[in-house]
Amino acid sequence: MTTRPSATIDAVLTGRAVDYTRPGSRSAIDKRAVEGPVRIGPEGLSGDEQGDRRVHGGPDKAIHHYPRDHYASWRGEVGAHALLQAAGAFGENISTSGIIEADVCLGDRLRLGSALVEVSQARQPCWKLSDRFGIADMARRVQDTGRSGWYYRVLETGAVQAGDTLVLVDRPHPDWPLPRLSELLYRLTLDREELLGALALPLVPSWRTLFERRLRQDDTESWDSRLGGPAR
Repeated sequence: MTTRPSATIDAVLTGRAVDYTRPGSRSAIDKRAVEGPVRIGPEGLSGDEQGDRRVHGGPDKAIHHYPRDHYASWRGEVGAHALLQAAGAFGENISTSGIIEADVCLGDRLRLGSALVEVSQARQPCWKLSDRFGIADMARRVQDTGRSGWYYRVLETGAVQAGDTLVLVDRPHPDWPLPRLSELLYRLTLDREELLGALALPLVPSWRTLFERRLRQDDTESWDSRLGGPAR
């Protein structure tokens, strides 16, 4: 993003939690576009649910933003998948064109409709994406490509609808675009200088714990459970 970028909201999407693909699992990943204004509260969009509150939702994952820009790349890689015909394929709440991860920094504050939101973390994809697409390694592909989208926390409540604008208000950490954090999460996992630099940021508690543990143990955590999920 440049100093004062803006983008138009293409779609605002919500979903209800339902039984999912594996025994005992539930998910609200099947988001559908909503017409008219949607209220934004401290934990996200009115009418939106999460299937597993241990790992989804909450103040630090209140709203998921996924760039529609990536859909063309995904069609080129996985083919003309039915899910890629409309926004919502990745369980996103906000769909835009013209802004991707490289344009966003951790801690960015943006006006989303009439609400004020802050970029809290990049999405760490899980097995539910693989089941949704019917592609066994889809979650891994999302992780490896960096095309994961990001989450907002809500600083000021408000409302948003398709056609509203997303505008950058403040950028306190311009040296930390989301791809830099993704490199640290998945490739430069034990780079001590980068880990120490990241720990100076306003990280969500789970990321702070993760980076501190890497420094202390000089080891990278397993991603098998998140990417592979429970047995069918």
